[in-house]
Amino acid sequence: MSDSRKGRRPLVADKRYGAQPKKARKPKAKPKAKPRKTARRRTPAKKRGGIIGFFQRIIRWILRLIWRVTWRIGAVVCLMLGLMVGYYYTTLPDVTELLDARARGSVTMLDDAGQVFAWRGDQFGGVVTADTVSPHLRNAIVATEDKRFYRHFGLSPRGIASAVRINLSEGRGPLSGHGGSTITQQVAKLLCLGVPFDPTVQSEAEYEAECRRGTIKRKASEAIYALAMEAKYSKDDILTIYMNRAFLGAGARGFEAASQRYFGKSAANVNPAEAAMLAGLLVAPTRFAPTNDLTRSQGRAATIVRLMNEQGYLSDAEARDAQSKPAQLSQAAEARAGGYFADWVMSSGPEFFTRKTTEDVIIRTTLDQRIQRAADEAMQWVFENKIRDGSKAQAAIVVMSADGAVRAMVGGRKTKVAGAFNRAVQAKRQTGSAFKPFVYAAALDLGYSPNDTVVDEPLTINIPGSGPWSPRNYTNRFYGKVSLTQALQDSLNIPAVKVSEFVGRDLVRQVASEFGLQSDLAAGPALALGASESTLIEMTGAYAGILNGGSSVVPYGLVELRLLGDDEPLMGTGGGIGERVVQEPAARQLIYMMERVVSEGTGKRAQFGGRQLAGKTGTTQAARDAWFVGFSADYVAGVWMGYDDNTPLTGVTGAGLPADIWRETMMRVHEGVPLKPLPLMLPSQSGEVREPSGGQQGGGAVGVLEGLLRDILGGGGGSGNTPPNANGGDR
Repeated sequence: MSDSRKGRRPLVADKRYGAQPKKARKPKAKPKAKPRKTARRRTPAKKRGGIIGFFQRIIRWILRLIWRVTWRIGAVVCLMLGLMVGYYYTTLPDVTELLDARARGSVTMLDDAGQVFAWRGDQFGGVVTADTVSPHLRNAIVATEDKRFYRHFGLSPRGIASAVRINLSEGRGPLSGHGGSTITQQVAKLLCLGVPFDPTVQSEAEYEAECRRGTIKRKASEAIYALAMEAKYSKDDILTIYMNRAFLGAGARGFEAASQRYFGKSAANVNPAEAAMLAGLLVAPTRFAPTNDLTRSQGRAATIVRLMNEQGYLSDAEARDAQSKPAQLSQAAEARAGGYFADWVMSSGPEFFTRKTTEDVIIRTTLDQRIQRAADEAMQWVFENKIRDGSKAQAAIVVMSADGAVRAMVGGRKTKVAGAFNRAVQAKRQTGSAFKPFVYAAALDLGYSPNDTVVDEPLTINIPGSGPWSPRNYTNRFYGKVSLTQALQDSLNIPAVKVSEFVGRDLVRQVASEFGLQSDLAAGPALALGASESTLIEMTGAYAGILNGGSSVVPYGLVELRLLGDDEPLMGTGGGIGERVVQEPAARQLIYMMERVVSEGTGKRAQFGGRQLAGKTGTTQAARDAWFVGFSADYVAGVWMGYDDNTPLTGVTGAGLPADIWRETMMRVHEGVPLKPLPLMLPSQSGEVREPSGGQQGGGAVGVLEGLLRDILGGGGGSGNTPPNANGGDR
């Protein structure tokens, strides 16, 4: 059967929608053949032949070798550096723990009015930050120490290169002299790379020397530590550590302490000139400390003002103003940290709260700064106007109240010093006739009267083991029968010796010792003429006992000691009035006799202003020491003069230059002080005249049997060996 259909039957869908005509399929276009790239044949480089080519190949090989070694070594170095920086980073504490790490504490001293006048130890004035200090101070530090501080990463290659160049140009080694250290590196050194001080291992001086070592290894460690600090802290944090830990001279740690010490104000309030002076201390704190040389410090500050102007921190007008008005010291700073008085308080106080304190201590003292200035000015005036140029003579002054409270102290001609030899408390010198009031105090306490008489005539005493001794008066004359008042008034030696022998040397020594003369007192008859040694402060304190009515005093300067931040004191006054030595009538009669010394006797040069005064001169053998000690109704003052090597003074007695220094001091001390009479007692006017008699030591009236006295003393007139101080009378 044949198939008549020519084509396929339409599908149902085709019928429904209509058949679509078939489109003729277009044959796919054949992709165009990409043009074949013709392979470029490399032309082999011509290898230079011969000897030149050989060396070129050697050099290229060496360079490739160096590169391969260098990048490997560099990678290892960077890895090690990163590990070391990371290690230091993990050891760095919080910033607040790094602001005060002193090994010792400090002592701040207040005067009798509660004003600060001296500091000792490592003073820390309190924490300051880069935000709280004066902007002038922050700018001065950056301008001086590290002008790219806010732009570098802890190290300054430009600064190091510049420092090396300067060192080489100045003939030093590349790392000797200028270091090129950034502030961050200096902080690393101040922190001693994080190694704390251990007093059981080394002293503080050894520790600081170790921290300041300048070896290459040490500098490398500081650089790594600086990088770690830059990673750990902000720039202001690093600057804050620096401002609190830097040593700035005179015991000041940190800029707050330095600002308080030198200018008496907070570091937040310093002006451009003061800021420049403080920043100038960083390079050499001792050399540029304004308390050592104010002119040098001002010159350094002027340089820093110029740098601040050049770097845009100060305008031209501000710089000119700072240059024309340089920083000046406060009054406390001018006093050189309290001078001799502060040194004495430190040496007399408890060691664990003064010289070796680890705490911050506040000490209130007896110092009166007005009186201290008076003593300083008096000393300077006398030496400028009455002492020949080139003289090496020294002098010392002590002023105190009748209860022993020391108001002023000068330990030498150079008044504004600290840490110097203090002749007022450290020098033990023979007292000469300044000792005689204690001889008469013993006699008056036994009932003798200032009007009682003794014969001034040649006297020889046989001293066992030494032979005969014959004291003489300063004038080499004898005055016959004289009252005790006249004997003291004219500083006659023979009557003083006789009275001492009458009452007994033991009693005289006891009275002098109880009044405060602590040195070993002479055993022989020369005791009465001041053969014993004493310090000026002891002598002045003993005279204070006479003024207060006969009670001993212990000179003192410390009133109260407390720790910083505490309200309750740890200790109080360490001196004052003690036990009675002689009865009040005896003391008051002695004051009468000593008033006559000033009004009519050897102490006339001490008079001033119509004021009632009492005192006593003193000159030792060959004028090696000259004294004047005396008092008004308000103050007691003592003056010593001499040479440190015991060279005799030329033409000087206690009645001369020491009396001048005493007068100039007390004139200034009493400015504005109302006139007040001395607490003296006039002697009985009965007219009774009594001659020495009897030989009992320590008792009996001064009677009429002078012959018995000769028997006791071992003979009559004549000459003999004269020990030191035999001729201690004054003129």
